[in-house]
Amino acid sequence: MTTPLMQVDTVSRVFGGGRSFLGGSKPGVHAVQQVSLDIRQGETLGIVGESGCGKSTLARMLVGLDQPTGGAIRFKGEDVAETSRKNFTSLARRIQYVFQDPVSSLNPRKTIRAILEAPLVRLLHLGRKEREERLAMLLDAVNLRPEFLERYPHEFSGGQAQRIGIARALAADPQLIVLDEPVSALDVSIQAQVLNLLDDLKARFGLTYVFISHDLSVVESVSDRVAVMYFGRLAEIGPARSIFADPRHHYTRLLLDSAPVPGRPLEAPQGGEGELPDPYNPPAGCAFAARCPAADDLCRSRQPDLEDGAVDSVHLAACFHPPVLTGGQAGDHGA
Repeated sequence: MTTPLMQVDTVSRVFGGGRSFLGGSKPGVHAVQQVSLDIRQGETLGIVGESGCGKSTLARMLVGLDQPTGGAIRFKGEDVAETSRKNFTSLARRIQYVFQDPVSSLNPRKTIRAILEAPLVRLLHLGRKEREERLAMLLDAVNLRPEFLERYPHEFSGGQAQRIGIARALAADPQLIVLDEPVSALDVSIQAQVLNLLDDLKARFGLTYVFISHDLSVVESVSDRVAVMYFGRLAEIGPARSIFADPRHHYTRLLLDSAPVPGRPLEAPQGGEGELPDPYNPPAGCAFAARCPAADDLCRSRQPDLEDGAVDSVHLAACFHPPVLTGGQAGDHGA
């Protein structure tokens, strides 16, 4: 096994908390809890989960836009939080971010030329001639015409604006790009074009992707591996094919059963009606226990580890009673 490009080691993020003005204690929101995973060179790691599960908070920490409350994130052995504080320019040259809303992520007062030139000047320190050459290359890479450089963001469709956002991320010649719901705001036909573009760019520039989404069909089509998050924790992680063929966590199965499939009637998935945990007071046991059809006293009293529902060393699930492939309530422990 080669050394991972990025290592996420027991990372947590709590918002708020501490002491109140009157001297009492205030509870904090546990957005990310004890997340550990590796990101390998050249792969696409999909991170999926419901809104509020912590995936976007994790994404911001991966690029240094937010700092962990606990644990550490390392890129090629260097602590991302420390590098972000001391030399954010160095970090931004290697890790870039593509935002969910393509239009609002672009400065409405600047032309596309100014937007794309900013990283060329501030991160790569290129001269005028070199900038012109790289701008031409970037526009060609994302299939946009050269005359678009003199226009403003409001003059573009959502798909075109997202291509510009991708070009901006590519401008610094990064190694890792974190894509936070990059196609969720686009029409389905445009989504396919952008996903195909991302696939081509990955091969052309030797990129590594972290792809954040709540759309299972998109994650399945683009990912080499998938991490499923629930209530700030990893519920399951493994190869995409294995995750979708044989989910080992009841939450993953709930997500798959909830996804619309042509020809299948829409039915309420079993075990999905329980209440979500209180983010100010996380439960002692499995956070999904209240919604899980297989939960018992063990699940409610102790937090399962990823190894408890493991298929093998690469497909892990934090579940004491993983579902069986045939659709039963639970399989044998660790089966």
